[in-house]
Parts: sequence; C-alpha cells; structure tokens
Amino acid sequence: MDKRYMAIGTSMLVLKLLEEEPLYGYQMIRLMEQRSRNVFQLKEGTLYPILHTLEQQGAVTSFQQTADTGKIRKYYAITPHGKKLLKEKTQEWKTYEAAVNQVLEHVVIGGV
Repeated sequence: MDKRYMAIGTSMLVLKLLEEEPLYGYQMIRLMEQRSRNVFQLKEGTLYPILHTLEQQGAVTSFQQTADTGKIRKYYAITPHGKKLLKEKTQEWKTYEAAVNQVLEHVVIGGV
C-alpha cells in the first residue's frame, strides 16, 4: 500500500491503540500489523516521531516501567486531550472516507 495513504490516519490509529491500554513501541507496531492483517507495517523510525509529536501536543504521556525480563521500557498512554483528539480525527476520517466512497460509487454506478 502507498505510504502516503497510511500517513493520513496513522496518528489516529496510534491513539486508538492507546485508548485501550498503555503500550510500548514494539507492542504498538505488532498490534497494528495484527489488526490490519499486515497492511500497516510501521517501522520504529515512523512510529516514534508520531509518538513524540503526540506527546508534544499533550495527546499522550510516557513513563518508564521495568518488564519481567528486567528491561526498562518506555510506555505511552493516552491523555484526556488525546481522547478528544481521537474523537475529532475519527470523525474527520469518517467524513473523508464517506466522500471518497461517494465519488467511487458515482463513478462505478454512473459510468462516468
């Protein structure tokens, strides 16, 4: 899939994952792959700038926690502002998706 299409909604998808529970980067990457049936295959170099931007916007916070393996991991959690942003981005996406579908359906049905 063209990466330009993925860029449109990636921050929304990251916020959606974090709405469920705090996660560290590798978890987000794997969950995104699993839930999208490998359509979304983010690299760390793509994910972390998104997370840093969301953190600067106050949409997520981060904290460190020691895993069972003894490794210290940085977890990210959604904030109340992030939940509001997710709601706004989700509505924007639905509007965009509906408009694209209307154009596609018109072309197919109308034969234009």
